[in-house]
Amino acid sequence: MTEKQARAVNTGEAQRPALPATGWAVLGLLSFGDELSGYDLKKWSDRSLRFFYWSPSFSQIYGELKRLEKAGYVSARRVAQETGDRDKRVYVITDEGMAAVRHWAREAPVEPPVLKHGVMLRLWLGHLLEADRMREVLGRHREYAESMRQRAEVDGARAEEAWAYPSLVLKWSQRYYAAERDLADAMLADLDERDRRRR
Repeated sequence: MTEKQARAVNTGEAQRPALPATGWAVLGLLSFGDELSGYDLKKWSDRSLRFFYWSPSFSQIYGELKRLEKAGYVSARRVAQETGDRDKRVYVITDEGMAAVRHWAREAPVEPPVLKHGVMLRLWLGHLLEADRMREVLGRHREYAESMRQRAEVDGARAEEAWAYPSLVLKWSQRYYAAERDLADAMLADLDERDRRRR
């Protein structure tokens, strides 16, 4: 047995199931200590995760909750709703789940972000586009980036004290989308300069 394998057995890491990133994100949302339904998790991911990762769909969230419950990382119970005749399931993180997500946050390798920038890809193919169309694409991207920056600012301002670190990430998101907005402006200026040189 290698030293790494021995350490995994001693820390319980060997028994931990491998989770996809969405599983860690859902478990991370539950790590803030609240008992949440799938609907609550979707709402929180829309107000936080979507700015820097993605907001999983309801089907992804419920799929991950089943996986997490099977792994013993969350437990669930049914609660009566004030309206309607169907009970809802709420989930809470277990001690084992808290240990697993803490270990993942501390020990997972730092992976570079994967950049899939559709606007950049289209501009890369600028020889196939008309100049006005390129400017329109950039203008729409600029509007999107500014709207996301504003949304991250609003959501960050109303975050609860327990969400101190997510609030910091929302500040990062504000800066990121401001940079995207400014990069679109710079690219529009670059296109103008290119047109001037070609005249």
